[in-house]
Amino acid sequence: MKLLLDQGLPRSAPKLLAEAGIDAIHVADIGLSKAEDGTILTEGRALKRVVVTLDADFHSLLALTEATSPSVIRIRIERLQARAIANLLPTY
Repeated sequence: MKLLLDQGLPRSAPKLLAEAGIDAIHVADIGLSKAEDGTILTEGRALKRVVVTLDADFHSLLALTEATSPSVIRIRIERLQARAIANLLPTY
């Protein structure tokens, strides 16, 4: 699984996810730390990555544009440490 982590998630999470065998990058690491959500979805689609976010509006944006990708995982627990984020995400 390839992930694109949104701005609200810890920047250290990709390293911990890599240790668990998950290919993850943070939006800040690719120059998108201040990007609009639509831009992040477009980048996730282009990179063939699942977007992981705390924001509820990503699913609405997908529905409004009738987009079928990228997939989005919304984490509803705020202020999680990077290790907790890594433990939440599947490793298959």
